[in-house]
Amino acid sequence: MNQYEIAVLYHPDLEVDLSKAEEKVTKIITGNGGKIVKTDNWGKRKLAYIIKKQEFAVYVFYTVDIPGDGVKKVENTLNITDEVIRYLIVRPDLKKIAKAEADKAEKAKKAAERGDRGDDKDEEDEKE
Repeated sequence: MNQYEIAVLYHPDLEVDLSKAEEKVTKIITGNGGKIVKTDNWGKRKLAYIIKKQEFAVYVFYTVDIPGDGVKKVENTLNITDEVIRYLIVRPDLKKIAKAEADKAEKAKKAAERGDRGDDKDEEDEKE
């Protein structure tokens, strides 16, 4: 199974009762052999441009383990789902993500050794 990230933009009117739409998308994913690892709900946000006469959408991101042939089936089903305005399915580069996290941890460790506060203020600024 491969790991994918699925970004789903739901219709803004569903913000109040998003659970039914999320259950529908979850059922689509699990029905095609997938397993949802993580869900991240960003809430209602303004779109960069109008999509299907809507200026806002509810952003929800899913991290999913799913076989490659199941991805096409999920795409086809999401394409005709009324609650979904737009979706994007990508396969993250896990090696680059791990390297970035390791670099971030190393940078934080070096900053802690130097005694940096992390707020980017110089001591001279505080004296003034």
